[in-house]
Amino acid sequence: QVQLEESGGGSVQAGDSLKLSCAASGRAFSRYTVAWFRRAPGKEREFVAATSWGNTYYGDSVKGRFSISMAENIVNLQMNSLQPADTAVYYCAAGPRLHTGINYSVNYNYWGQGTQVTVSS
Repeated sequence: QVQLEESGGGSVQAGDSLKLSCAASGRAFSRYTVAWFRRAPGKEREFVAATSWGNTYYGDSVKGRFSISMAENIVNLQMNSLQPADTAVYYCAAGPRLHTGINYSVNYNYWGQGTQVTVSS
């Protein structure tokens, strides 16, 4: 069992940076694939980034702007050059170490409550 808690959300201006953190309690993060997803109002959940087996993966809309990293039982999402389109609730998720299907939310067993990120123009 893994409990996840996100932090770091907030309201920023376009072009600003923000760092989200996901802290895990229970089993060590190193046993899991850990990902960030987001859901904007009126839209479906979208894959943002993941770390698995020492590799990192990014959704097309955030490549080059966002960076995911893991340190012990915390996974950080550094978000740079934020745009209004990045406004969403961001969720941390963990699942068994994946080799495929990393961008599919159904492959993740554990989810945090989410943290709001609002980017204004």
